[in-house]
Amino acid sequence: MFTMVKTMGLSVLARQELVPGVASFLIAEFFYKFHSFALECLAFLATWVILGFLWSLIVGKSAD
Repeated sequence: MFTMVKTMGLSVLARQELVPGVASFLIAEFFYKFHSFALECLAFLATWVILGFLWSLIVGKSAD
């Protein structure tokens, strides 16, 4: 994570990952109840990846 912030810059990283990250956190907090920290963490990260991909498609199309 440090290397990503260092190479991309904090503002670029925040613009790309802040919305999907917060949305993933809220989804995981309210809906994921696996009674296992590891499973909930993996589900949170998978949700973040999927929402990040979808967000990049939305932001990429609006920039055109």
